[in-house]
Amino acid sequence: MKQISILQGRYLEGFLSHLIRSTQLSTSFLSNSREGGRPVNEYLVHLIKERNIIAPYKTERGKNEYFFQLDVAGKVEDVIQTLLQLYRASHLDELGDQAAMITAILQSRLARTSFDKNRFQSISETLHMECEAEMVTPLVTNPGHVCVTDANLYFQPLNGYPKPVVQITLYNVRRIYKRRHGLMPVGLEVFCTENDLCSDIYLKFYNPQDRDELYFYIATYLENHIAEHTAESYMLQWQRGHISNYQYLLHLNNLADRSCNDLSQYPVFPWIIADYSSSELDLTKPETFRDLSKPIGALNKERLERLLTRYREMPEPKFMYGSHYSSPGYVLFYLVRVAPEYMLCLQNGKFDHADRTFNSIAETWKNCLDGATDFKELIPEFYENDSSFLVNGLKLDLGKRQGGKMVEDVELPPWASDPDDFLQKSQDALESQYVSEHLHEWIDLIFGYKQKGSEAIGAHNVFHPLTYEGGVDLNSIMDPNEKVALLTQILEFGQTPKQLFTVPHPHRIIPKFKSLSRTSSHSVSITDSPVSPGEESFEDLTEESITLAWNSIAKLKLDEQHKIHKEAITGIAVSFNGSSVFTTSQDSTLKMFSKETKTLQRSVSFSNMALSSCLILPGDTTVICSSWDNHIYFYSIAFGRQQDVLMGHDDAVSKICWHDDRLYSASWDSTVKVWQCVPAEILGTRRHSFELLAELEHDVSVNTINTNAANTLLVSGTKEGTISIWDVTSTTVLHQLACHSGTVYDAAFSPDSRHLLSTGEDGCFKVIDVQTGTLISSLSSDQPQRCFKWDGNTVLSGGQSGELLVWDLLEGKVIEKFKGHAVFRLECAYMDDCSPLDGVLGLLVVGLPLIFKIWTYDTTTMKCCNIYVDE
Repeated sequence: MKQISILQGRYLEGFLSHLIRSTQLSTSFLSNSREGGRPVNEYLVHLIKERNIIAPYKTERGKNEYFFQLDVAGKVEDVIQTLLQLYRASHLDELGDQAAMITAILQSRLARTSFDKNRFQSISETLHMECEAEMVTPLVTNPGHVCVTDANLYFQPLNGYPKPVVQITLYNVRRIYKRRHGLMPVGLEVFCTENDLCSDIYLKFYNPQDRDELYFYIATYLENHIAEHTAESYMLQWQRGHISNYQYLLHLNNLADRSCNDLSQYPVFPWIIADYSSSELDLTKPETFRDLSKPIGALNKERLERLLTRYREMPEPKFMYGSHYSSPGYVLFYLVRVAPEYMLCLQNGKFDHADRTFNSIAETWKNCLDGATDFKELIPEFYENDSSFLVNGLKLDLGKRQGGKMVEDVELPPWASDPDDFLQKSQDALESQYVSEHLHEWIDLIFGYKQKGSEAIGAHNVFHPLTYEGGVDLNSIMDPNEKVALLTQILEFGQTPKQLFTVPHPHRIIPKFKSLSRTSSHSVSITDSPVSPGEESFEDLTEESITLAWNSIAKLKLDEQHKIHKEAITGIAVSFNGSSVFTTSQDSTLKMFSKETKTLQRSVSFSNMALSSCLILPGDTTVICSSWDNHIYFYSIAFGRQQDVLMGHDDAVSKICWHDDRLYSASWDSTVKVWQCVPAEILGTRRHSFELLAELEHDVSVNTINTNAANTLLVSGTKEGTISIWDVTSTTVLHQLACHSGTVYDAAFSPDSRHLLSTGEDGCFKVIDVQTGTLISSLSSDQPQRCFKWDGNTVLSGGQSGELLVWDLLEGKVIEKFKGHAVFRLECAYMDDCSPLDGVLGLLVVGLPLIFKIWTYDTTTMKCCNIYVDE
């Protein structure tokens, strides 16, 4: 008699599930005098992990008796009954019938049990819901009961593995994702960390309703603790250098249903390096890197031509590649040295042939380039810090290669001194400037608009239809045998990630400066400034000072306030020397206030209609005001009188801008007009000279406009919520998006002109990538924000209720609130070109009905200076 001791129910159930596929069980169970033991007669037996050694399974044939010893004697009869049921299932002719019977056995066991409430962490916990589910781990799902309370999420497995109860405190949860599992929307994965690859638990439910109810409860709980992150919000963080290339790819994988617990949807990372023969790795040479704009299958031109010839001759449905870039087999190909039991399970108890094992980095890369059916990408482990998957630390017998050499550690390229050095240099390559400039091209292929359709065909990126989300509807297949066979084929072949982007992905911004702080465990490589040390430009110093000042924007404090208008303030302008503040109002007046003497110096009325905005020309000699009477007025500060009037529009003028002797005016007559304007002071005459250069047509009234710092782009926002981005030089529209429901209140470019931020009547902030016209982020507020200023990351906005809010745009949350005014409307003005060398960044003026406020803060102490409000 041979004896095998089974110490954990997990191993027994795994053994039984293996028996159902591989052994012919005898129906006779002989009695035995030993307490808690039963012998079993077998004719075909696989011995797994004999003497606790990981090795290929051994097969024994013939009539033998094996003795199983359980930990708990009282469970013997239950095990025997389950064994008999599995035996009957194994003798059914069809796979579909076998699967149905096993499911019935499992559901019967679940129905006889429930969650043990004695496992609650506290007696004061309130139960929200309980249901049946399975905990997903690679190649195994473990059935049990899920229970969620007002404080914790619990999972109690039927077999008590990996522990009697898995408990997760809701307060510690940082991310939660809905998942496809087996092509069905029944998965849920929970993370208690922000940047880790592996989750804390992955659950598979028996119906989507239970999954959705649990997701909604946890997501609602999280709304009060953390901000939800979307692909667009992560994109914005990545573009602006706040997360590394590695972190961004990790987040995209998570959002696209990729999980370390599901080998058929394991996270996919790109091959980056193409040089595995040099003694030194030069990350400054483009030829060191793989072409990220092409899929693996298109990198070798000759192989691609052969594949395209076959593709053209293929009947529908056509595909270019007969295998996928990510599948369970490929994942375990890389991880066989650290997860050998998974490989043995996947390959019926055998390791792959020694010559097909992961032997060499260079050989694997060459085969991906030249092999007829090898198109695999990499896995995240190649860019992490654990090199154990490259080393045969378990001393596995992986066989001999044709030359007689045993398979041991993975052979590294000459430029890597050891496995840790290989990983470090791989990380450096992933975060290099070249990859930062081109990674968006690979994202387009894997997660983006080149994943499907005509763009995928043009990019030579077409895989078998069954690999795509929605490629088959399992619920529509009535034949259970066909359904099981199809699902098995899909899971083994690999699946394409969920499509996250349907328009071209913006490229990354490579700033002149390295960021002041980084929190990532993977360092972010940013291009150094082109200015050599000791030769920093004044522009660079200004940019750094502005960055420092914005970091302390949340420390603003109110100092004074004064009433100067009878109705709502509509526009504010600060003189370039900072001595005077000009305001316009719906009471039809322009007022000049002295910051130094804190007195109202002038009050001017041009007509009996409201004034809508104002600005000051360079030199502090002229103020320009727009009016609801269709006119634009020029006021001479020196002479104290109206100097000129421009009859510019057929309806109210809503907003004006000035840049390089050009005046831009927006109007409710559905136009934006561009004027060449030469001031009277330059001409030596009493009147200005105007020439209409362009008229930008809109379908509805234009409420706001703004230009970028270089005066190359103009943004307009309409009363129906449309944002238009215009090329100033050619006066053509580059992008037009229906961003808001209702009026666009304000819109402005980021300092680097890469992004555009807008706010509207719907209470939303919208971030647009200027290059592609892609809406990449949307942030909701509990009230409309009437105006704002931003540095590309932090936003200071004025709300309809009178509050000033400081937003962290990347985190998507309010970080500070100031109770400004109990009023309806706020307008903001900002003196952008103040020298940082005097210690003060500039002035922020906030206006409203009857009151305005001046805020100043300095860059030397990082603290708020004064806030002035004058009567």
